[in-house]
Amino acid sequence: MERYMIYLVNHSYTPKDAAALLKKARSLLSGSKIIVRDSRVAKHHIEFDTSIPENKTVEDVIGKLASITPLSEYEHIIEKKMKKDEAIRHARILFNNEKYWGAHEVLESVWRDALKDEKDLINGIILIAAAFVHDEKAESDICISILKRAMQKLSKAMGLYFGLNLDRIKYMVSNIIETGQIERFTI
Repeated sequence: MERYMIYLVNHSYTPKDAAALLKKARSLLSGSKIIVRDSRVAKHHIEFDTSIPENKTVEDVIGKLASITPLSEYEHIIEKKMKKDEAIRHARILFNNEKYWGAHEVLESVWRDALKDEKDLINGIILIAAAFVHDEKAESDICISILKRAMQKLSKAMGLYFGLNLDRIKYMVSNIIETGQIERFTI
């Protein structure tokens, strides 16, 4: 099985539609042995996490899913080896484009090689991305719970880290936790 993130254009869906979109995608692909693992709704795209058997192509999947809304783009998920600065830069772009699952995955490779406080710092950012994945599925209680864990991991973090303003990130997360209002932000 090959794994793909398929992004459809989002004109009007909200995170509350994620479960219904997942059900519709699975229905469109039923009997094909294509697995739609999850769906997440961002402002500008709908993300479908799919696994495609060798006898099918990503075009087969796109052809079916595009009946929901047009294709924006897709990405073949393969582990890429990147230097730390390149991985953090790439994760930042993914995060800022509301591709939180992808940002989380890229940062995990950096996290594995990190030590002590840096490991906690990276884990904190990974947790923010994971929290926003849950927000994209209208799971606000889970999102806020994960953000609280992120703040614990970021407790010693301050200043800049590879261009990331850690003080601003902590402020934004604290504000969400205090108000209960989830406002996704860029990093």
